[in-house]
Amino acid sequence: MKTMSAGESDVVSAGDESHEAGDPQGTRSAETGDPASGGDARPDDADTPAEIGESGDATDRAGLPRVVLVTGASRFVGGFLTARLAQHPDIERVIAVDAVPPTKDMRRRMGRADFVRADIRNPLIAKVVRNAEVDTVVHLSMSSHPSRAGGRAATKEMNVIGAMQLLAACQKSASVKRVILKSSSTIYGSSSKDPAMFTEEMSARRPPRSGYARDCLDVEGYTRSLGRRRPDIATTILRLAPIIGPRLETELSRFLLQPLVPTIFGRDPRMQLLHDEDALAALERATLAEVSGTFNVGADGVVALSQAIRRAGGVQAPMFPAAFAALSGLQKRLGFHDYSSDQFDYLVFGCGMDTTRMRTQLGFTPRWTTLQAFDDFLRSRRAASVVDPDAVRRLESRVVAAAARWA
Repeated sequence: MKTMSAGESDVVSAGDESHEAGDPQGTRSAETGDPASGGDARPDDADTPAEIGESGDATDRAGLPRVVLVTGASRFVGGFLTARLAQHPDIERVIAVDAVPPTKDMRRRMGRADFVRADIRNPLIAKVVRNAEVDTVVHLSMSSHPSRAGGRAATKEMNVIGAMQLLAACQKSASVKRVILKSSSTIYGSSSKDPAMFTEEMSARRPPRSGYARDCLDVEGYTRSLGRRRPDIATTILRLAPIIGPRLETELSRFLLQPLVPTIFGRDPRMQLLHDEDALAALERATLAEVSGTFNVGADGVVALSQAIRRAGGVQAPMFPAAFAALSGLQKRLGFHDYSSDQFDYLVFGCGMDTTRMRTQLGFTPRWTTLQAFDDFLRSRRAASVVDPDAVRRLESRVVAAAARWA
């Protein structure tokens, strides 16, 4: 692998890579620090659609970005968003940045996009932004998995310090006009005192003190500070509901696919989900549209944890909170899962978001409801089921029909 500095010719077209077996050509990189671990993208045979969901009127060509930089490009969301933007004829250049190289399949999907192997924690990321005259930055590289990034300390450094360096580069650049941040609904926390739906103006009843939720809260604050220091830079923050879909494997999906799923006595949390295609479409919309502000992004409706377990063909194993926490800790030590304390609270209390602003101001409507997104995910999995999901659905349909007749 040939190493190049960030100040030189620091990009390589993903479309130049040969796809034949035994191709000796490797990925050239801009060495800007020690690589940090990134998530794996799950390959898919189907091409990425150009547009998913209803995104309102077409964006005025004069307001479209010219050069877009996407961080976290070797992961699922970053890679597929890069592929979408590279297919847009009015965008001159798309630069994909990550500390680890993408898979060959992901490089192929990126098409004409340029890939830069760079660690955003290093100040040299500013050279990439300046030399390419980037006008739009889409920050997607925040990680919620401590073990995959080398522990909690390494995860916080990548999430917070990396974001600070990237935003500092944007502040110093005269060409940057727009910054889009992918945040998370975990910023609202999960507790018994939560409202039915959180609006963007609300905050967590118990502010997060650590973990991924705390990182999201800090990075959101830094992003807003950038907007105040540089009023000419439009900042957009998308708080995404937990993403689920046939091409993406998450801690939540692995938890729900267990044959025997541990739950808490007396708790049946509401889960608002987001299909992976809708997540990509929302980020694409935010990149192309001339809108700014903070937006909740989630599908219509919610699904109860008990309902999700039944539809997946699993069986609940109710237990007291202490036993649930002990079992969770044991599973984590054995490598069965990697969810943090804030994700643990989500499995106890759940979380719902009001998405009115997403529809009225961002101009985006998800294609899948929460239940449709979950069912689409289930259709792609052939896990051994303790209970036949089709039998559960037929029984639910009969109960609903009977209740309608008696109403």
